[in-house]
Amino acid sequence: MNFTTKSLRRAAAGTAAVMLGLVSAAPSEEPTMPETPADVKAAPEDAQKTESGLASKVLSPGKGEKHPAATDTVTVHYSGWTTDGKLFDSSVQRGQPTSFPLNGVIKGWTEGLQLMVEGEKRRFWIPAELGYGENPGGGRPGGTLVFDVELISIKDSPKVPADAKKTAGGVAYKVISEGEGEKPGAKDIATFQLIVSTMDGNVVQDTHQSGQTPSAPLDKLPPQLGEVLSDMKKGEKRTCWLSEPGAPGGHVVAEFELVSFKEAPPAPPAPDDVAAAPDDAEKTDSGLKSKVLKAGEGKDHPKATDTVKVHYTGWTTDGEMFDSSVQRGEPATFPLNGVIKGWTEGLQLMVPGEKRRFWIPADLAYGENPGGGRPGGLLVFDVELLEIVK
Repeated sequence: MNFTTKSLRRAAAGTAAVMLGLVSAAPSEEPTMPETPADVKAAPEDAQKTESGLASKVLSPGKGEKHPAATDTVTVHYSGWTTDGKLFDSSVQRGQPTSFPLNGVIKGWTEGLQLMVEGEKRRFWIPAELGYGENPGGGRPGGTLVFDVELISIKDSPKVPADAKKTAGGVAYKVISEGEGEKPGAKDIATFQLIVSTMDGNVVQDTHQSGQTPSAPLDKLPPQLGEVLSDMKKGEKRTCWLSEPGAPGGHVVAEFELVSFKEAPPAPPAPDDVAAAPDDAEKTDSGLKSKVLKAGEGKDHPKATDTVKVHYTGWTTDGEMFDSSVQRGEPATFPLNGVIKGWTEGLQLMVPGEKRRFWIPADLAYGENPGGGRPGGLLVFDVELLEIVK
């Protein structure tokens, strides 16, 4: 529904390797069981300690003077224990080293491996706040964690070109083809195409593949996207390097094309009952509440597997509008099982032509604090079902 960029998808395999975001091969035929360190319970007095509380000790020195940067990709062998001596993950036992972007793992690893050089082996005592916390759940180990890590190699990540220009907000870019005319206003609706790739060229998002050219008010887009598009002219294409801390190289490469823009019509006013559902609202077993604003025609209800065309506007309970196809003047079409749970359930209550208001609790929407520019908590939507596309 609401067009936003996605954080990069990280592949993971193995058992607890998933928790580190590491990609590992299958176990070797003759696995080696790493020996539990004698000092697994606590760091010895001669361990080095950083300001963050990370403790470490060099087990065998490496060669050279080069240290990895947080944005580099490293290849390592490692084993991890809880302080009671339980081994919870080991590339050594699997017989296959692991490679990963250094800024895509727990804080203790990101900080600690930057202390090392190639060939070095070091033991780390990582406090909970630099690991997974005290009680992380999801099968991840909590509390202080102990790792033996051997840094095998460092691969420099691609860098942002030195000759790239920068927007006022610091987004690096290069113009590929010039546009013409004026630039859009801060609240204009922009229609654009976007291809997002990793720094090494793997495409992770391409709006050309969706069959629909996205449009959105510039002030409702994620800040970096809104800033870039508001700096462009109609028809302009540019390559930008957007900050993405967890991505290899610390950036993703975004190829923008500003297709067109127009003045945004007035935003639909917030409903009088936006703060809470009225007593006469219908309520389902899941906690979804709704009220029919306009009756539809016919008896057909969409199924979860159907594609629907709708007009909608969404507000938080303080009356702030965060998205509206009505304001864009363009209905939205999507598979009903590809959106938030509250929409999947709620639209199956409707028939074409019907307009309904939904009060969607956080657990049927994006959660309480979803991040990524998505609204949290209870959300209110006015939805008009225009068509069941099938």
